[in-house]
Amino acid sequence: MNYVESLQYLMERLPMFQRIGQQAFKKDLTNTMKLLAILDNPHQKFKSIHIAGTNGKGSSAHAIASVLQSAGYSTGLYTSPHLKSFTERIRINGEEVSESFVVEFVEVLRPHIEKIKPSFFEVTVAMAFQYFAEKQVDIAVIETGLGGRLDSTNVITPLLSLITSIGYDHVDILGDTLEQIAGEKAGIIKPEVPLVIGSTQRELYQVFANKAVELKSPVFYAEGIRCNRTGSDQDYQYFQVTDREGSYPIKSDLQAAYFEKNLPGILKSLEVLQLLGFQLSNEQIQAGIAQLVKQTGLKGRWQILDRKPFIVADISHNIDGIAILLKQVSLSNHSKLHIVIGMVKDKDVHKVLELLPTDATYYFTQASVPRSMNSDELQKLAEDMGLIGQYFVDVNDAIDAAKKNAEQDDFILITGSTFVVAEIEGL
Repeated sequence: MNYVESLQYLMERLPMFQRIGQQAFKKDLTNTMKLLAILDNPHQKFKSIHIAGTNGKGSSAHAIASVLQSAGYSTGLYTSPHLKSFTERIRINGEEVSESFVVEFVEVLRPHIEKIKPSFFEVTVAMAFQYFAEKQVDIAVIETGLGGRLDSTNVITPLLSLITSIGYDHVDILGDTLEQIAGEKAGIIKPEVPLVIGSTQRELYQVFANKAVELKSPVFYAEGIRCNRTGSDQDYQYFQVTDREGSYPIKSDLQAAYFEKNLPGILKSLEVLQLLGFQLSNEQIQAGIAQLVKQTGLKGRWQILDRKPFIVADISHNIDGIAILLKQVSLSNHSKLHIVIGMVKDKDVHKVLELLPTDATYYFTQASVPRSMNSDELQKLAEDMGLIGQYFVDVNDAIDAAKKNAEQDDFILITGSTFVVAEIEGL
């Protein structure tokens, strides 16, 4: 098989959560362990950092990886889902896994895949771990896919665990209270492995503390680090950081305002890594965060596509993410607001729609995955809430319509689903 055929094999034969949802989620780690055993347990052959959370885990993973890379460490990075290319999921020092490795891996593992029948995600996790082991990375930053306790990545014993903010997402799988969701995320805590709590949700601290005490894991809270966003320009956003050492400025080429909430957890994690023996100077930390997007290839987080009109693509898709995104939009200078939005059926669509401004012009759309809500159905739901616009079956048709309607000083926001952003041409 060539690369295209290998991917087609994986996507067509294996259950894929991104496409079909809950049916693809395996509620144990058995398949992952079987695959890794066949590969001689590559996950035990490299050091790692494990990150879980509802919002912020992706940008936190990229930021920590970028700093480690700036400090000269050979750094693996595993994230999901991908936006444009499958190879985005697996990187070393920002460079995506080669297509030839993907082909070879699928060929070698194919007989076992046929027998075990793992999910798409279980195979990609095994692939990433094998790649990092073969390339002998100094450390790998591993982002969970969904939850934590039962996530396929939760076979590693990392040097450090980080849990970012907790919100309502995947409630059909993880639970319908923040405490239940936090309990699932707490599943990544390992015996005697340091844990960083990146959010300031004190009502959930006890959930994490109980698990940490049980496993004798030292806990570090990021709430002692204050990060205030002071502004932005075309290239960076700027923060003033205050911690026990004093106050200092920091900048990042990741322009999403919600990065302000993630930065304390990132900085605390780097502080713990220093305690664990990693040589990370202040200059290297600042350089890594300043070049986060450039060094890791992060996409879809307040990604500016054009400036006249101002066009931004952002993968925010749950209540907390959309709320922060809309606040950043409201603070920008623009005339009229145009929103291109599509969502998946298993999200809390009504509550997200309730957050959207009624004075914007809407272009309802859908991605080409089975989980997507039909754009005409989304339009009808939105109209009941006073959100007026047209519907489009194709994402790029919706964007083209927004561009035709927009003036030079207008703002076009493309959001609501990772899959909508993924289908933007030329992203």
